[in-house]
Amino acid sequence: MLISRFLRRTVPVVLGLLGCGRDPRTGDLVRDMQAQRGASLSPALDVSRRTALVEAAARVGPSVVSLHVASRRRITSAPGPFDFFFVPRQSEQVVESYGTGFLIRSDGIIVTNQHVVAGAETITVSLPDNTEVEGTLLGEDPTTDLAVVRIPGRGHPVPSFGSSKDLMIGEWVIALGNPYTYLLGNAEPTVTAGVVSATGRNILPSGDQPGMYLDMIQTDAAINPGNSGGPLANANGEVVGLASSIFTSGGGSIGLGFAIPVERVLRVADDIIRDGAVRRAWTGLEVAGASAMRDWKSRGGVAVTRVAPGGPAARAGLSEGAVLVEANGRALRNYLDWEAVKLDLRVGDTIALRFRGALGPRSTRIRTGDLPTVTAEKVSLLRGLELVTVTPAVQAERGLRSSRGALVFRLPREVADATGLREGDVIVAVNRTTISSAAQVGPIFESMRRRQLFRITFERDGQFLFTDLEFR
Repeated sequence: MLISRFLRRTVPVVLGLLGCGRDPRTGDLVRDMQAQRGASLSPALDVSRRTALVEAAARVGPSVVSLHVASRRRITSAPGPFDFFFVPRQSEQVVESYGTGFLIRSDGIIVTNQHVVAGAETITVSLPDNTEVEGTLLGEDPTTDLAVVRIPGRGHPVPSFGSSKDLMIGEWVIALGNPYTYLLGNAEPTVTAGVVSATGRNILPSGDQPGMYLDMIQTDAAINPGNSGGPLANANGEVVGLASSIFTSGGGSIGLGFAIPVERVLRVADDIIRDGAVRRAWTGLEVAGASAMRDWKSRGGVAVTRVAPGGPAARAGLSEGAVLVEANGRALRNYLDWEAVKLDLRVGDTIALRFRGALGPRSTRIRTGDLPTVTAEKVSLLRGLELVTVTPAVQAERGLRSSRGALVFRLPREVADATGLREGDVIVAVNRTTISSAAQVGPIFESMRRRQLFRITFERDGQFLFTDLEFR
């Protein structure tokens, strides 16, 4: 009681001495505080707060959208004592996921990550004003992890586009996206700021991250779950990349975020809009993979391991054993550098190549072509392929790095020749879907569309390799 009386007597006095109002119950405290703040703010101070990053966020923000994706996932459960009554051994469930995208054309064309919309049955697009519309998937390209979605209407806001080629290490960038959208009450994009940490980053695939990201922009701007597919913009408010992946130990940002260069984003989007898919350029040669990465300094380049007879590389005078040292002005240190060059090529483009062959240093030009017809028949040959789920016992017996996946137990010779797979390989991913069991592989193929390109990532002799195929 004594304490209560003391407070009732002293609080109004103290507040009055501070100039905060005579009685806090009247609301004068807040009104006086706002009045004092308004008097202290000058136009110059207000202008100083509108930094370049504030302006950049204002320019890009209206074009950023949130994606709510519903897909079906097949579940195979082990038989249990009550499964017969409650859970069928093979069933499907609707899975909801969220991501980000941004408009690149005023007629409703949106780009995002392929892994955001993979297997989508419905795509609900939330605009910054919380308007929701249904989106249509125009096409996707798992190799580059890009997809294109269309929404109805015209006059949608579109950002300005910059260039990733002249980015400076240390310059400011902002990442816009919708992390944890399902927990928030609106679709207005979140803005995080950081710097360009590095450019031209090639991320080596692993068992936990089978996708291969090439020539990426690295930033310490916070990118969290749900940010995938959002724009990365420079301080001028120009989009320079598309946020795609992070390195993380716990699921959140640790300052290692990666964005796809905007030039690749727009090129892939153009191909999908025009043709419904990306035409992949074919060089007609294969190079030493991850197992040779430790030797690149002593070798001084990338060794050619196979040249397709009559293919583009053979016509350019290349043969097995040649060492590629430069392509289109880019030094080749390992196979990821070579894959990065190929990834941004269109069919018919020319590669200016420097290499060392039997006759010493030479230069040549490879004119790329379409993937050969044999790639269209590869999947139809997989009926004789036998797969086994990797278990701890299988991993120990075979000495595998991968703790999960589908072990190639047996396959016909023609399948091996067509796909490049061998007995003992472990399929760890199809496109960007991680494979945990042999039972996953069949349904993935069943869900593919005609002429869809896809990539199989697999472990061989402790190294991770991949092969690109076409479904028909």
